[in-house]
Amino acid sequence: MIHELRIYHCISGRLPNLLRRFETVTLDIWKKHGIRQAGFWTVTIGDSNQDLYYLLEWESLAEREQKWTAFQADPEWIAKRAETEKDGAIVATVSNLILQPTAFSSVK
Repeated sequence: MIHELRIYHCISGRLPNLLRRFETVTLDIWKKHGIRQAGFWTVTIGDSNQDLYYLLEWESLAEREQKWTAFQADPEWIAKRAETEKDGAIVATVSNLILQPTAFSSVK
């Protein structure tokens, strides 16, 4: 199992828009493509309360490449993303890490 940590750094004040997009749009499209999420978090105490952290689960890098590419090219996603950004961009930058569990990790 491979985990991907994605961190979305939102434009100030736009985190609620991003959360709404995930809840009402993105998760349904991910389901269609077989993309599995392991959790979502916002920051209560830390560097920025305008960030969204989430983990995705993949069987392999090949699975990630195939499913993520299909999702990014999905016409429904492209249209709905554009619709949610009609008042301007939501995300300023994205950080992306592919994580490998240590031998002593409780999550494998």
